Amino acid sequence: MFLVSNQEMARLDGETINNYGLPGMVLMEHASLRVVEWLNWYWEGKPAGKRVVILAGRGNNGGDGLAIARLLSNAGAFVTVFLLCNPADLKGDAQQNYQVLHRFGERVYQLTTEKDLQKLDISLMCADMVVDAIYGTGFKGTVVGLAAEVIKLVNNSGLPVVAVDLPSGLEASTGKVSGPCIKATATITFGLPKLGLVLDPGRQQVGELWLGDISLPRRLVQACGCKTNLITPEELALRLPPRPVAGHKGTFGHVAAVGGSEGMTGAIYLAATAALRSGAGLVTALVPRSLHALMEIKTVEVMTKPLPETEAVSIGLEALNTILDFAGKVNVLLVGPGMSQHDSTAALLVNLLAKLDKPLVLDADALNIISSNDPKKLFNGIKAPVIITPHPGEMARLLGVPVEEIQRNRLEAAAAAAREWEVVVILKGAKTVVAHPGGEVFINPTGNPGMATGGSGDVLAGVVAALVAQGLEALDAALIGVYVHGLAGDLLAREKGQVGLTAGDILAKLPWAFAALEQGSYPQLTRINPWLRRIL
Repeated sequence: MFLVSNQEMARLDGETINNYGLPGMVLMEHASLRVVEWLNWYWEGKPAGKRVVILAGRGNNGGDGLAIARLLSNAGAFVTVFLLCNPADLKGDAQQNYQVLHRFGERVYQLTTEKDLQKLDISLMCADMVVDAIYGTGFKGTVVGLAAEVIKLVNNSGLPVVAVDLPSGLEASTGKVSGPCIKATATITFGLPKLGLVLDPGRQQVGELWLGDISLPRRLVQACGCKTNLITPEELALRLPPRPVAGHKGTFGHVAAVGGSEGMTGAIYLAATAALRSGAGLVTALVPRSLHALMEIKTVEVMTKPLPETEAVSIGLEALNTILDFAGKVNVLLVGPGMSQHDSTAALLVNLLAKLDKPLVLDADALNIISSNDPKKLFNGIKAPVIITPHPGEMARLLGVPVEEIQRNRLEAAAAAAREWEVVVILKGAKTVVAHPGGEVFINPTGNPGMATGGSGDVLAGVVAALVAQGLEALDAALIGVYVHGLAGDLLAREKGQVGLTAGDILAKLPWAFAALEQGSYPQLTRINPWLRRIL
């Protein structure tokens, strides 16, 4: 699903109006209907008698609010409308909706002075719901003055708030919140979701995110050229690898997981076992010889293969030919978990990258070794598809910039790395980013802070490798992998909370996460009607 900036959304609205002949007033009516449909659902089909405070600004967002007031009034709700400007300042469709509401007999209170705040405060005391239609996608900067006081009153009221398109005070393109901002119970966004509704800190103000169809032409949206996307379960379910009835273990691919070193056997164990839990038919862990007996005991279903090792009990350069020979028997190699950065291990990796012709998932120490060399030269020399799974620290080392710069510009950093190195990038962290060399960027909505625990990334690498082994393209494997991994964490958080979650918990929950995706049973799929559905 495309995510758009405010400029991209304005362009789509403009083309719909000017090139397709759909008036702005019709788009505004559709938007208002979506909000009223959500309210009707929220109130279990009983809007009559509900007391609703509607806050309308001077722009088209305010026009939506005025139309919502009319529709709710017709449904029997008691609406109190506050307009944060002089009615004469309203333009175009917003002015027209103001005139219509006036003819319907609804009073609109002007809220332009400090004295008017008292009336709002009293109305909030008696209200069941607040509709926020103060600022729309064009807002940028900091809310000040009377509007700031209005937002504070609403946030302190304890009332449920539905935000129209986006919470007032949030920047649509960036998610930046510089001052007072509505804390919404739910946000009904229109046409396409805006980037700022998904990116932090804006995401924290949105509440449930619902998408309303306002009749943008489908072919216009499909041809919009937008490069940023939200990963959605509906789209992923169509990309899941098939499980044919006559399939056998060979049908579902063979993963070779290369890694482990003294003190780091858990990393390769988690990665290899996660690959099995994610549908791979066969998984072999290739580990230093001294760790082989331990892995034989630790892993029952995962096969193991001992490799020549260094004096530090990491895989040595002497293992090169053994790994290359074994690579001919598998579908994908996962390299890096617990591998160490020993000089001989580093030399092994550099030589492997130059000679392997099988798909690769590179994680952890494999990325640290690459960052100590010439990343572009090493990546561009690989003959097969590559997926890398850095956390922000590893990405910072790969790009040679501070971690803070990566975190400030996660989308841009991932996209630039994917393009320059011609690899699929999974930049881990809150709202994991997946970037493709072709320029597409995807934001993952699943996951929670409870997953910030050692070994979680190893599990993710194993999930992604398993999907590649089952025949998926690198991008599809990355998208499904990050979503299911985060979904497993979310399912756990709902059952037992976030505190104390371990990588092993996530590992054990993977089959349930895959089942939820396949069966469409995750709450994000809630749909009120064909034109309104929850996406976050």
